[in-house]
Amino acid sequence: MRHLTKAHVRWDDLDGFGHVNNASYLTYIQEARANFTWYSRKEAGLEPVFSDMVVGRAEVDFIVPIYEGGFDLDVAIWVAKIGNSSFDLVYELSSPLGLHARGRTVQVAVSMETKKSRPLSPEERDFLTGYLEA
Repeated sequence: MRHLTKAHVRWDDLDGFGHVNNASYLTYIQEARANFTWYSRKEAGLEPVFSDMVVGRAEVDFIVPIYEGGFDLDVAIWVAKIGNSSFDLVYELSSPLGLHARGRTVQVAVSMETKKSRPLSPEERDFLTGYLEA
């Protein structure tokens, strides 16, 4: 299963080359991840998950450039790997013009007390397993 959400392309995301700046894609990914773990769950009456995670790695493959703002990208998110204290999320950002980018992040669960990585809880593993694609 994949989580589907939207990310808004703003006019000020465009850079001097007339296309969406590469850093903006990480913002879209971040907003989609927040929707996946927090906002969509709150809207459904569920407890948010992973308020205590950090990004350990982020990568983006740019495929079809975006040359204008003022519209929403479709973002699909799924889980590619579940480790002891980390998990990999994959993202596809698309519009009617095609697939604009693929992203991947490694998320690390962190103890707010120690500020160090912590094992994933059984509830977190269950949540992630529902979105796991091999």
